[in-house]
Amino acid sequence: MANQRITIIPGDGIGPSIIESAVEILDKLDCGFEFDYAYAGLAAVEKFGHLLPQQTLDLIAQNKVVLKGPLTTPIGEGFTSINVTLRKHFKLFANLRPVISFKGTKSRYEQIDIITIRENTEGLYSGLGQKMAEDGSSAEATSLITRQAASNIVEFAYKLAKREGRKKITLIHKANILKSTSGLFLSVGREIAKRHPEITTEEMIVDNACMQLVMNPEKFDVIVTTNLFGDIISDLCAGLVGGLGMAPSANIGEDCAIFEAVHGSAPDIAGKNLANPTSVILASIQLLEHLGLTDKAAKLRAAVRDTIEKGDRTTRDLGGTAGTSEFTQAILERL
Repeated sequence: MANQRITIIPGDGIGPSIIESAVEILDKLDCGFEFDYAYAGLAAVEKFGHLLPQQTLDLIAQNKVVLKGPLTTPIGEGFTSINVTLRKHFKLFANLRPVISFKGTKSRYEQIDIITIRENTEGLYSGLGQKMAEDGSSAEATSLITRQAASNIVEFAYKLAKREGRKKITLIHKANILKSTSGLFLSVGREIAKRHPEITTEEMIVDNACMQLVMNPEKFDVIVTTNLFGDIISDLCAGLVGGLGMAPSANIGEDCAIFEAVHGSAPDIAGKNLANPTSVILASIQLLEHLGLTDKAAKLRAAVRDTIEKGDRTTRDLGGTAGTSEFTQAILERL
């Protein structure tokens, strides 16, 4: 059987250095991966004169699995967001954001283990129908929710919950006010929940959900919600475990998946060996799980956990003094 080819998009700012860490670690795990490098963002503009070159799209379509660093979308370049463009182009309908507590982080909580599953293509966040009056006096955007997309994301959540032995799904909505759009999402969620009685299903209005996540996060297991709410909630959840540096992300479609760090490109610390690569290393764990390499994923998660808990070679944001390369070396040694 041919080796699995992975498309690597190093990204901008700190992206290349943290992606290099992840590639070193995946090599050490001896998964038989072959890596093909592609470019997007400012790095692509410098090389090819375009934020998202056709050769990058072709390589993603060919390999179907991508590990990606953070990208910078310049203002006024015609792209709302390169990430949104990639999600739409490859129909990556599910955004998967797990957060897990690691001892040794500056976190307010222990024992957090929450997965936020966010519909990735519709709703207000998609930027549909944006327009502003010529005199700047008003602006509007369209929120579109379809039965098909709502059904896809909720079914995805229940399948994942079963596969991972999860016990509860929380449907987060605002159907009390947004009776059409959020109402349709909730209605579809209720229909699908009836087909999965072995999973406990809870409904929660989004504002209450945010309060409960801060006060009683242990109540949550799997969250499924629409695009904009999911964007906000997943960052809130990252705050429960120490920040965006501890938060990976997967964007999954029918035949393609992109795994990435969720934080920005942090150009102010680029090239200084200061960046924490944990987010993209955790995204690599998602990638391994997606490809069915669960033993390798578990081994890597244990190495990350032990490195952070010991704290002798962690980055500054984790309370240590080590650089990106020293932190990476500590994980490699544990593997």
